[in-house]
Amino acid sequence: MGQGLWRVVRNQQLQQEYSEQCFLQRERRRRMGPLLAEPQPQSRRTPQCQVPGSDISQLLRARKVKEQQGFIDLEMLPPELSITILSYLNATDLCLASCVWQDLGNDEYLWQGLCKSTWGHCSIYNRRLPPGFSYRKLYMQLDEGSLTFNANPQEGITYLMSKGILVDHPKEIAKFIFYTRMLNWKMLRIYLDERRDVLDELVTLHNFSNQFLPNALRDFFRHIHAPEERGEYLETLITKFSHRFCACNPTLVREVGLTPDAVYVLCYSLILLSIDLSSPHVKNKMSKREFIRNTRRAAQNISEDFVGHLYDNIYLIGHVAA
Repeated sequence: MGQGLWRVVRNQQLQQEYSEQCFLQRERRRRMGPLLAEPQPQSRRTPQCQVPGSDISQLLRARKVKEQQGFIDLEMLPPELSITILSYLNATDLCLASCVWQDLGNDEYLWQGLCKSTWGHCSIYNRRLPPGFSYRKLYMQLDEGSLTFNANPQEGITYLMSKGILVDHPKEIAKFIFYTRMLNWKMLRIYLDERRDVLDELVTLHNFSNQFLPNALRDFFRHIHAPEERGEYLETLITKFSHRFCACNPTLVREVGLTPDAVYVLCYSLILLSIDLSSPHVKNKMSKREFIRNTRRAAQNISEDFVGHLYDNIYLIGHVAA
């Protein structure tokens, strides 16, 4: 969209300059009079000027000299349009743009947008900012803290706290993790395995209201990646998910008869079914009838139709923890 705005402004300038060039040509012919009345060979006849909506290739050829001089000066445009164009740049490109347009490239509005779109929650957002505060500097600190986290999670969180960006509270740390997408999931798993208080707050940030169980489990594992092997950490995740899912869907609990223990069993069944259907090493795939029979042995109070819909979801959409 930013490139589209750029092209619109650029095309308007090209069309205006080409129209002025045509006007000068007509004035020159009018003043020279008879000199231009002599017949010219057909191959050398000057083409007539076209309307401003002419093909862009002709406009580009008409401005060949100026095309080699560079790009449009954003400082000559209205400030709102210049800021809109630059708002589509990432941090690296915006730093390069600031070398050309220093005032525009260092605009606080642009850097504030980059900070909040990359790190959706930081404790510093909710505090009164001190005089001389710079969102560009904040972006650099957040980027440094995230890179440090991806190497050593505890050092990364400690760095952010030392800069006053995060408050040392499990809920604040959980919000930072929940709204940040550039944290390495393996390091995040290590950190959450050590900080169960942060994990508890992170689970409560999920809202599974009116979601089908497999879809809710996928959403959960998008934020908190499942471990590669079965163990105590996976059991902890599924247990916390089961309680949260039931808390978010009280109506479903009453109508279907779901309990946290039943959801726990269904989650393991969905994970095993996902592996069975998606793994190329499993030749004989589990059928819908087999899945219903095996699942209802462990969760007898769940209806056959409900379990059948679970199978259809995995069969059509895919793995719950992919």
